[in-house]
Amino acid sequence: MTLLDASADTTEAPVYDFRRPTTLAREHSRVLELAFETFARQWGTQLTAKVRVLSQVECLSVQLQTYDEYAASLPATTAMVLCELGGFAPKAVIQFPTVAALSWVHAMLGGHGLPEVGERTFTQIEHALVRRLMDDALEDLSYSLGGILVAPIEVDAIQYNSQFAQAAATAELMIVAGFELRVGESSARATVALPAAVLLPQLGETNPTHSTENARELIDAQLARVPVEVALRLAPATVRPSTVLGLAVGDLLRFPHPDHRPFDLTVGGVPVAGAALGSSGSRLACVIVKTED
Repeated sequence: MTLLDASADTTEAPVYDFRRPTTLAREHSRVLELAFETFARQWGTQLTAKVRVLSQVECLSVQLQTYDEYAASLPATTAMVLCELGGFAPKAVIQFPTVAALSWVHAMLGGHGLPEVGERTFTQIEHALVRRLMDDALEDLSYSLGGILVAPIEVDAIQYNSQFAQAAATAELMIVAGFELRVGESSARATVALPAAVLLPQLGETNPTHSTENARELIDAQLARVPVEVALRLAPATVRPSTVLGLAVGDLLRFPHPDHRPFDLTVGGVPVAGAALGSSGSRLACVIVKTED
């Protein structure tokens, strides 16, 4: 008999906190994807207008990460625009390569917008121009997210070291959207990170439940919003199939509907009321004169 070495498998299972899930619910993910896709189009239009070079921005992904995971995925040297969110301690982040930003500034000042070699910090003039671009981008972000982002957002500072830019606590959950920016002939990857605590409350519960105590009221309320077809008709006439098959233009069919009798108002083919013919502006209408029990 062979004894297994208990120390052979020392794999440690990761700790999972069910109170803070690390994946987005499907319905939440779809809403956020649509919002960030709108922001991508707005951002591309804004870059084209400001940089004066044809620009396109594409949303690549939307995911939920801790701030520590997000920061670890970034290059050591990069431009991180930290943004204040009114009333919230964690900050939002817009991240992109400094080389890409320098090419935007170069184009804004009349150059060809070709990227420079190597990463470096911004000069005062470059800092001011990039900040102006970010102010416009934040306006587009607020517009695109709409009611999902209720807190005011504004640029606080620009950092260049992803490991030292403490925008949030390491365990803080962030909604991270990844983008590809194509400005002229150059392309770059960018990210937008927003604290999940700022956005998720506006998205509502993922699987809302209702008590069965008021089931009748819930059904009645739902049925009251179901669209139905309403029609106004004469009293039906009985004819032979040969008459129907022999119909031609100009033929006259008689219906047993007296002149003084109101038309039948039907819902799904079932009479519910009597109505007289009338008009509302340039459209035909009916006036209810009686109702069925």
